[in-house]
Amino acid sequence: MSYGKYLIVFAQAHHEFRIPELHSVASLYGFDISLPKGEIETDRPYMVVGLADEKHARQLAKRCILIKAIYEFYAQGSTYEELHTRNRANQALWTRYKLDTSFKFFVTAFNHKIPQDRQRQVVESFSYMDFLGKIDMKKPDITLGCFEEYIEKRGLIRDRHDGDGQFQQAYFGRLIEEGSARVLVKMFDVKKRQYFGNTSMESEVSLLMANQTLASPGKLIYDPFLGTGSMAYPVAYFGAQVFGSDIDGRQMRGKGSTPGVFRAAAQYGVSARILDLLTFDVTHNPWRCGGLFDAIVTDPPYGVRAGAKRLGRKKELDPERQALYWEHRNNPRPDDQPYIPPTKPYELSNLAVDLVQLARYLLKPGGRLVFFLPTVTEEYEEIDVQSMLCEGMEVIANSLQDFGSWGRRLVTILKTTTDSYSPPTFDLNTLEDASSSQHVPAHRDFREKYFQGFKPPAI
Repeated sequence: MSYGKYLIVFAQAHHEFRIPELHSVASLYGFDISLPKGEIETDRPYMVVGLADEKHARQLAKRCILIKAIYEFYAQGSTYEELHTRNRANQALWTRYKLDTSFKFFVTAFNHKIPQDRQRQVVESFSYMDFLGKIDMKKPDITLGCFEEYIEKRGLIRDRHDGDGQFQQAYFGRLIEEGSARVLVKMFDVKKRQYFGNTSMESEVSLLMANQTLASPGKLIYDPFLGTGSMAYPVAYFGAQVFGSDIDGRQMRGKGSTPGVFRAAAQYGVSARILDLLTFDVTHNPWRCGGLFDAIVTDPPYGVRAGAKRLGRKKELDPERQALYWEHRNNPRPDDQPYIPPTKPYELSNLAVDLVQLARYLLKPGGRLVFFLPTVTEEYEEIDVQSMLCEGMEVIANSLQDFGSWGRRLVTILKTTTDSYSPPTFDLNTLEDASSSQHVPAHRDFREKYFQGFKPPAI
């Protein structure tokens, strides 16, 4: 298959999420994308990729959250002499626009401000293209862009034009599509949401998670730790039907006659796509058959702002209280108060293993589990994620959001098997016995490590 070359201009955020998002959106629309060979520097603002059709570039620009624009790629070079030589060699790409096409031409730079007089010089240096159409700066038929990339000089005291012309690379191409998905970041801004909590996920990350699920019309997606619904809204906005559950129904309900999640969903016009919300412990779930969902997306609580819980007691009751417990279970309480089952902490490493096994049971073949896993930067190893896997589940993306001494990894796991499996037992004793002989992941006891400042405990 022959690929045309396209220049992607990225937003400077979440560098490690770029490649997984490109692959996910390409998979969603059913096309292949050819990435640069060798090690990819994901923190650079420009990337040249291969696509079989221009419509694929438009699909990427309309769905990828991290894309600002996509251009048909004409040439690049470390000097303008080199760029012009390559652009002349590719004139078959642009000669069709020479005669009667109105156009706009602009020059810009990353990490630098180009003086206006040199911008004019750069534009004039492309005069050999001999475009005869009208210059139209408002509604041109085509837009030509030239981009200079400079090394970052943050923290240095300098004149705004220092080092002008000393760029790493210059790129040139024709605009295909502006990135229209970026506006969704402001649309889903948590500060503007009618219902949110102290653990609500920021909008840009929740949108990236939604793209990892391949959310689209006809898909059924589940969040087992729904909370205030941060992942549900963008997933539903992209057309999927959403089901949510949480052990604490108060997080989903909030105050008021209408549950908070439904109020926020109505704000985005997607309340009809929130199928239902149920309160239950995921380790004591009501699912009686598997293969239900196209994706599971969630941000499990890991104890910094809110800790994960599961049904059970930290300590066994003494005989007297045990007898009182059974009396209240079998007979109405004197004060007519409902029975509230006790909960105990749900250790993160156990939760992660359980979540993968639950996903294998509930996902359709080819379905995806997308979730965040907090990690200690100095202790993390690749095996930490691999050790969570079970037969039939494969990691296809693992992107770090770095906070310094710790970070959180957006992990995407694909169900590769078509076999049927029994529901997971969530047996803590089995997990504890296995952990004594297997790898101990760095995210175990993450809450305690976080509040110790990631320092070794005092001896």
